[in-house]
Amino acid sequence: MFLKILDRLEELLIGTLMAAATLITFATVVHRFLSGIPSLQDYTDRIDFGWSQELCIYMFIWVAKFGAAYGVRTGIHVGVDVLVNRLPPGARRGMVLFSLLAGAVFTGIVGSLGASFVWRIGHTDQTTPDMEIPVWLVYLAIPLGSYLMCFRFLQVAWTFLRTGHLPARDHARVDGVETVEGVDPIQMGREGGPA
Repeated sequence: MFLKILDRLEELLIGTLMAAATLITFATVVHRFLSGIPSLQDYTDRIDFGWSQELCIYMFIWVAKFGAAYGVRTGIHVGVDVLVNRLPPGARRGMVLFSLLAGAVFTGIVGSLGASFVWRIGHTDQTTPDMEIPVWLVYLAIPLGSYLMCFRFLQVAWTFLRTGHLPARDHARVDGVETVEGVDPIQMGREGGPA
């Protein structure tokens, strides 16, 4: 139950931040375009979008940190496993576990260093240049995202240890698009449907 809630929160945070950043960027571009029309400048000058670029940068930082944890959980990170797959099963299993645990240790260290940094900067009066929010709120993405990624590495390692399976994505499959077994989707698109 806890893992399902965590999975959903992770996906919700990533999706919400990406959607909000996209909408803010779109609104900023429209505002900039309308500001170039002389008859609308009186109206557009009343709206200040000076904060939008800074906010979008911060949103994408948070998306990147939590998106990396999502990537570990779902198996969508790029990996070069040609040599690992050629190893005998026992050696392959050991190498995969070593890699997952090394990832957990690394992200745990980054999370701890990030938490220490956030703690120290939280005791200052530093604010962001445009939005003037406390800087520690922005940097909080580092320990939270890194600790979540560490947890995901340990979760995948535990599952691999018990079942021998790693999360993987079929990169040829697109969510929400059904395929007909044995039909080439590219050929199907050219002909307007299956033969």
